[in-house]
Amino acid sequence: MNGVGRNQLRIIGGAWRGRKLAFPPLPGLRPTPDRVRETLFNWLQNIIPGARCLDLYAGSGALGFEALSRGAAEAVMVDRQPPVIAQLRQHSVTLRADGAHFVLADAQEFLRQVPTRPFDIVFLDPPFSDNVVGSCFERLAEPGWLAPAAWIYVEAARATPLPALPAGWELFRHKQAGQVGYHLLKCSAPLTRPERTAP
Repeated sequence: MNGVGRNQLRIIGGAWRGRKLAFPPLPGLRPTPDRVRETLFNWLQNIIPGARCLDLYAGSGALGFEALSRGAAEAVMVDRQPPVIAQLRQHSVTLRADGAHFVLADAQEFLRQVPTRPFDIVFLDPPFSDNVVGSCFERLAEPGWLAPAAWIYVEAARATPLPALPAGWELFRHKQAGQVGYHLLKCSAPLTRPERTAP
């Protein structure tokens, strides 16, 4: 990325455009490339304002903070690595990102809980080698996770096909850049939430 140092990314649009954010030099931590982010947020430009977003494999925070910069109301960023969450919290203070919330958890474990409020947009960019996209789809398709007309962004290795989509989901956009394949899904979600059960 031009003008950005190693282990840094740049927010490319919105209120924090041009701001640089550092991220820990951890194996597998791979920010979404600038060109891909630009295309993705062009796709979402009419959906982002006021949206509630879930960034399931937050990593560098590129997607969550980009969404907030462009007018999302809230971004819940989930990651299982403490140094990642610590860095993201620091960025939220620096940027005064009131809509940023952080969860230190494995994404699969996070999706096993009962959702409290649905999300309008989900960013799903796991490490390419983890092979978890299909199981994330299954969890997110359960009642309560998604708003009635939600969107899911999926980033994967170029040669990796998407798993079978749950009923009511469709592939809306798809592109490739280098070794990355990226996909935007349009989802019709169940309208009811599961009953809470006693432990």
